[in-house]
Amino acid sequence: AVLFVPASVPETKLVQMLAYGADVLPIDGTYDQAFELCVQACQRFGWYNRNTALNPFTIEGKKTAALEIAAAITPECPDVVVVPVGDGVIIAGIAKGFSDLRRAGLIAVQPEGSAAIVTALVAGDDDIQAVLEAESVADSLVVQAPRNARLCLRQIRASNGGAVAVADEAIIAAIAELAEMTGVFAEPAAAASLAGLHAAIETGLVDTTERIVLLVTGTGLKDVPAAAQSVIRPAPVKPTIEAISARVQGDRRR
Repeated sequence: AVLFVPASVPETKLVQMLAYGADVLPIDGTYDQAFELCVQACQRFGWYNRNTALNPFTIEGKKTAALEIAAAITPECPDVVVVPVGDGVIIAGIAKGFSDLRRAGLIAVQPEGSAAIVTALVAGDDDIQAVLEAESVADSLVVQAPRNARLCLRQIRASNGGAVAVADEAIIAAIAELAEMTGVFAEPAAAASLAGLHAAIETGLVDTTERIVLLVTGTGLKDVPAAAQSVIRPAPVKPTIEAISARVQGDRRR
């Protein structure tokens, strides 16, 4: 495997790729530039292109998440599925899976600094305008021009769904909240689904009486420095019972 990634990719993700033996090419540029270079390289060298949105198997693969959701909660079905969105492939794949079962309202969540799909949906457009300076703590969702935007927009509308953009601060806060409430440790791009749920409830897109599924797409171990921003690191405690007693009885984050 030859992987094109932005040079800014979190170190933990880079190490994982290298450990599996991939030939990694860190591109000194954006995700979109790495994407385009990968396409050009595949054309020049005759490589098989796995790129999201271009390879139809990526949609089919993501579809299985809908089937797993159905299998987990049958005979019930979700009223709402909240999905973090970058290129729009995951949400389109889930919609494809639910179309074989029962329809559910899909809520797309994007960071405020990379919200091309949300902007297009709110404006009623069928296509997106690229966000040239896209940025967010949720690196997996930072896309200037989502490659699967048209299908993504069509599927959200077909499911009577919606979309919200959330601030990086809300995403960071959601990492600790998700872990504390559910035991699931998520990277920023995955915790965005919880931040998006809060926003969707506030704007009336989602009602608290509905059965809601959050799609959590990646472990927090992929980006520990970002997750560290969501917690307060405790100071060291001297190895005495008196010090322990003082700490336990004093103010501290439990």
